[in-house]
Amino acid sequence: MSGKEQGPGRAFRTTSDIPVERVYTSAPDLAALGEPGHWPFTRGIHAEMYRARPWTMRQYAGFGGAKATNERFRFLLAAGQTGLSTAFDLPTQMGYDPDHPLAQPEVGRVGVSIACLDDALELFDGIPLDKVTTSMTINTTAIVLLAFYAAVGRAQGVPENALGGTLQNDILKEYAARGTWRFPPRPSLRLVTDVFQAAAERMPRMNTISVSGYHMREAGCTAAQEVGFTLANGIAYVEAACAAGLALQDFAPRMSFFFNAHNDLFEEVAKFRAARRLWARIMRERFGATDERCCMLRFHTQTAGSTLTARQPMVNTVRVTLQALAAVLGGTQSLHTNSYDEALALPGEESARLALRTQQVLAVESGVTATVDPLGGAPFIEALTDKLEAAASAIIASMDALGGAAAAIEAGYVQREIQRAAYVHQRAIESGAQKVVGVNCHEEGAPTKVPLFKHDPELAGARAEAMRSLRARRNAGRAEAALLAIHVAALSGANLFQPVLDAVEARVTLGEITAVLEGVFGRHHEVHVTGGP
Repeated sequence: MSGKEQGPGRAFRTTSDIPVERVYTSAPDLAALGEPGHWPFTRGIHAEMYRARPWTMRQYAGFGGAKATNERFRFLLAAGQTGLSTAFDLPTQMGYDPDHPLAQPEVGRVGVSIACLDDALELFDGIPLDKVTTSMTINTTAIVLLAFYAAVGRAQGVPENALGGTLQNDILKEYAARGTWRFPPRPSLRLVTDVFQAAAERMPRMNTISVSGYHMREAGCTAAQEVGFTLANGIAYVEAACAAGLALQDFAPRMSFFFNAHNDLFEEVAKFRAARRLWARIMRERFGATDERCCMLRFHTQTAGSTLTARQPMVNTVRVTLQALAAVLGGTQSLHTNSYDEALALPGEESARLALRTQQVLAVESGVTATVDPLGGAPFIEALTDKLEAAASAIIASMDALGGAAAAIEAGYVQREIQRAAYVHQRAIESGAQKVVGVNCHEEGAPTKVPLFKHDPELAGARAEAMRSLRARRNAGRAEAALLAIHVAALSGANLFQPVLDAVEARVTLGEITAVLEGVFGRHHEVHVTGGP
């Protein structure tokens, strides 16, 4: 039945097309669920969860140049944020320096522009890296940004083994849903495992990958697809690391995941629980993990940017609160809450403060931290958890039949499935079957005016000049030798982290390093997906 046939409400089905019964009466076997902190971790990866420690409040921030983002970092830390999360602009994500012609229109627009060690030093100026953990949303150039971070730590006198945080380093979802790739999938997987190996030996507190369903959900996939596609990618990374000679216990405990939190409160709570249980089973049954740390699905959550509306933007605060509650009830380890103005511009200070305060109210006023897995055992939640796990398992099996996640992406399977789901969702909104407040119901005539963040129009030119100045004053011989060492290591199959770190400290730029790697690895050409919904 459609939402229209049922009256003013939406259809009695979840976003993954799971039917929702009028009432659930079958009591689940609570003993079979297991205890929080124990395999299969359905009820949480820690025995005490938020009773012992609240989730990390890690607000995503980055815009303009390093100085402006450093100021925003300090603002958020002063407001009570407990971890940094860095957004990089598109040129940084794709490995172009700010003076590259392709980069100029995008410098500093959707994140901070970081192209050399001097930029990184300015970004973290006055922020002690031995006391603050940092998440970096970076994939194609993850190995370079990790080298920047390690070099900043050295400059601060912080040893590598004291550096903590999370590197997204998830290239597969870029081919499926996001597009900030540069190299083909196979050499890109090699860069991922090079980071795994280097961090295991040198930075044991660094989470070396954040396998990300978030961006695939933003592109339109369902909750069940988000779990299935994400865990299939996780399987591919584990297989690649094992093939590179790494032992499970050397990298698997430092893997993390990144999920979206949408509006369907109970489905989202069940989604997180299902993902946790399914990953535990995959690690034990497929990979033979005996160390429970290898089976724990630790995850960061961000509220759903795709649900934010430009019309009546203040209503987005309600959506964000609902989504944040779902993440907390589902047992997230860290959380970013979007700002109400993000459908229109980068967040301003006031909207960023309110987004952080939303988390703080949940943590200290709502009572949700008082007990572990507060919705666990509810017949509806347990039924949804089971059904989402089954649906995600079927998706993983389909991808296995195609040869695994990388092969499924190369064949366009994942892209097609996301496009189909996005099409169905958009048609539901346009037909009125899916209601969106302020868009197709409860509309208002005049748009709501909110103050918006303004981009610095002089930034791109200033950043280009900074690049030219850097190249003019550095030791040219040292820079050339460092680039040659990267070329040799890329050809030989040696781990690339140390050559990249040496180049970074020789003031070689991000774009120069990426260009050398492209010369060896080649450039990826996008798969053109055919076939409609």
